Amino acid sequence: MYHPEDEETEINLLEYWQLLLKRKWIVIACVGAAIFFTAVYVFKATPKYRAVSTMMIEEENSRILSIEDEFGYGRRYPDIRFYNTQIKLLQSKALMERVARKLDLINHPLFMPENNNKKNKKPKDKVKIDPYLRLAMVLSSGLEVSPVRDTKLVEVSFTCPDPKFAAQLVNTVSEEFVDFYIEKRYQTTQRASRFLEEQIADLRQRLAEKETELQQYSREKDLYFLNERESAAVSEFADINQAYTQARIDRINAEAKYEELKNVSLDSLPQFTDNQVLRDLRTEYVQIKNEYEEKSQVFKQDYPELVKLKGRLDSMRKELEAEIASALQAAETEYKTALNKELALNNLLEEQKTDVAQMNSDSIQYNNLLIEVQNMRDLLSSLEQRQSETLVSARLGDLKSTNVSVIEEAEVPLRPVSPKKKLSLILALMVGLFGGVGLAFVLEYLDNSIKSPEEAQKLTGVPSLGVVPYLPPEGLKKIKRQGYSYRYSYREKRADGKSDQFDKIKKIELVNHLHPNFTLSEDYRTIRTSILLSSAGSPPESIAFTSALPKEGKSVTVANMAVSFAQLNEKVLIVDADMRKPQQDKIFGLRASKGMSTYLTGKASLDECIHPTKVDGISLIPCGPVPPNPTELLNSKPMQQVVSEVEDKFDKVLYDLPPVLAVVDPVVLANLVEATVFVVYPRKTTEKAFVSAVEELRRGRTKIIGTVFNGMRLDKDDYYYKSFYKSYYRSRRDQENQPGGP
Repeated sequence: MYHPEDEETEINLLEYWQLLLKRKWIVIACVGAAIFFTAVYVFKATPKYRAVSTMMIEEENSRILSIEDEFGYGRRYPDIRFYNTQIKLLQSKALMERVARKLDLINHPLFMPENNNKKNKKPKDKVKIDPYLRLAMVLSSGLEVSPVRDTKLVEVSFTCPDPKFAAQLVNTVSEEFVDFYIEKRYQTTQRASRFLEEQIADLRQRLAEKETELQQYSREKDLYFLNERESAAVSEFADINQAYTQARIDRINAEAKYEELKNVSLDSLPQFTDNQVLRDLRTEYVQIKNEYEEKSQVFKQDYPELVKLKGRLDSMRKELEAEIASALQAAETEYKTALNKELALNNLLEEQKTDVAQMNSDSIQYNNLLIEVQNMRDLLSSLEQRQSETLVSARLGDLKSTNVSVIEEAEVPLRPVSPKKKLSLILALMVGLFGGVGLAFVLEYLDNSIKSPEEAQKLTGVPSLGVVPYLPPEGLKKIKRQGYSYRYSYREKRADGKSDQFDKIKKIELVNHLHPNFTLSEDYRTIRTSILLSSAGSPPESIAFTSALPKEGKSVTVANMAVSFAQLNEKVLIVDADMRKPQQDKIFGLRASKGMSTYLTGKASLDECIHPTKVDGISLIPCGPVPPNPTELLNSKPMQQVVSEVEDKFDKVLYDLPPVLAVVDPVVLANLVEATVFVVYPRKTTEKAFVSAVEELRRGRTKIIGTVFNGMRLDKDDYYYKSFYKSYYRSRRDQENQPGGP
C-alpha cells in the first residue's frame, strides 16, 4: 500500500512562486488596501513639529555650606544617578505645572478645546482637580528628555501642531528648570538654618526669663556687694557653670551634626573633612561606578570584565554604606557623650549650688542667676554667629553660577516630523506585501481540494494520464483573457472552404469527434496514448472509468476516450454500468429500451443490448431501465459473462462506473476489468475523498493505472500547464502557417 510519508519532503520554490502567481490578486488587493488607507491617513493627518533645545548639566562641585566643621560638606564626585535624577526632574509634574502657569496654557488655543469639553462634561465625582495640574500631566507625557551619549548634554524636545508654541514651550521648560534647580539645590542649608533658628528662639526666651528672675531676686534681697569668702565660692561655682555652658555648646553642635547626618543617604553624601577613610572610599566608589557605566554602554551585561566590575561596585557600595553608617554611629556616640557630659556637669553644678547656698544662700543665688544669664548670652551670641554664617553662605551660593545651563535654545521648526509620508507608504507596501503573501498561503493551506496531478500523485502514488482543460458552457469567448488560449489551435476546414471559429464551441461532449483539430481533442488523444503505454506488454483492453464524487465528468471522459480509440480504427464498446444515473445514451443521442439491466435480468440477449452509435467504430450498451437492485446485478455471474464475451468481440471496452464513495458498485465491477482510470475534478474533489476512494478500490484489488484531471482551469490551477499549452499550441499554429504544414 502506498504511503505519502514514504516520499522525502523537499522545498520547491517554483511551487511557492506558482502559488503566489495563482493568488496574485489577493496579494495585490492587500498591498493596494494597505497603501490606500495609509495614504488617506498620512495625507489627512495633522502635521506635527518638533522643537529641541540642548542643556548642559554638570555635577555640583560647590559646597552647600561654608561651615565645614559644623556640617562637613565637601567636594562631590561624579555620579550617574545625579544625571538620572535631573532628567526625571525635567519631566516632573511640579516643573510642568510651573511652565503651564507661566505660559497661561489654560487659555492657549491648543488646550482650550480640551478645557471647554471638560467644562461641558459633568464630572463623575466631586473631587475637583486643578486645571493646571491636568495640563502638567499632558505636558509631562509629551515632553521628551534624551541624554546625549558620552556627554553631559541633554536634549529637551516637544512635538505639537504649532511650531512656534513647541519652541516657546521647550525654551520655557529649560528656563524654569534652571530656577527650579537653584531652589532645590540649597534645601539642606535651609533645613540647617531652620534648626538654628528654633534653638536661638528657645534660648532667647529662656534668657529673658532668667534676666527677669535675676532682677526680681536682686530687688527682693537688696543685694549690692559680696565679701571675699562669698566671692571665692561664687568663683568656684562660676568655673563649673562655665564648663557646663561649654558642654551645652558641644552638645548642641554634636546634635546639629547628628541631625544633619540622619537625613544623608549615599546619593546625597557630603564630604567630611575630618573623615579621610570615607573620602577615599567615596573617591574609589565613584571611579569604579563611572568605569562600569562607560563599559556597560559598550559591552553586554554578561561580559566577564563587566561582571567583575559589577561585583567590585556592589562590594564598594556596601563598604561605603557601612562606613556611612559607622560615621552616623560615631556622630550619635559623640552627641550622646556630649549630652552625658552636660548632664554630669549639670548635676555637679546643682551640688555646688547647695554648698554655696549653705554659706550664703542669698548671695550665691544672686551670683548663680547672674552667671546663668551671662552664659546664656554667650551661648546666644555663638548660635547667632553660626546662623549668620549659614545665611551668608546660602546667599553667596545663590549668586554663584549654577551647574545647569542652556547651551542651545529651541528654534521654530520649519518642517514637520510627522507624518512621514514616504516612510509610511514604504512600510504600508511592505506590510501589505507580507500580509498578502501570508493570506495567500493561509488560503492555500485551508483549501483541502486537489488542484494538480502532482498533488494527487503525492497523496496516493497514482500517476497522471493527462489533463483536460475547462470548457465553460458559455463558450470560449468567456475565457479569452485566461492564461492559456484555444486560439493557438488549428481552425477546422470545412468542405465549402469556410473555417469554423472554435470560440463558438460550448459543449465538451464528443468534442474530439465534432472538432478533431481542437485542443481538447488533442488532450484526449494524449490521455489515450498514456493509457496504451500504462502497462508493460500489451495495453489493457477493458478499462473502467470512475470518480470519487458525482459530477466530476467521468461519463464525458468515457465518451471522448471512446472516440479517441475509435480514431485508431479500433472497435470500441462503451458499457454504461452506472445504473443509477446513466448518461451515455444522452451523450450519443441513443433511444433504446434494451440495455445492461434487461440483459442481466434475462429479458434480452447480449447482442440485442449492443447498439451502434452515430460515431463510426463505437457501440454502446446503455443502462436500460434503471433497476431497483443494481449492486446485485453487477455482482452476478451474467455480468462476469458480459465482461468476458465483449472482450472477444471488441478491441477496447470502456466501462462507465458510478462514483466510488456514492455506492459500492465500482468496487464490485472494477475488479473484473484489466485497468481502472480515476477521473478527478480539480478544486472540487477533496484530498480526503480522493484518498478514501483510491483506498477503497485498492482494497478490492483493483488495478488503477492513473488519473485524468477533467475541467482543469489552467489560469488558476497550475501555471506549469498554462505555459505548456501556450508554447505547445503556438508552435502548432506556426507549423500550420508554413507551406507544407502537417
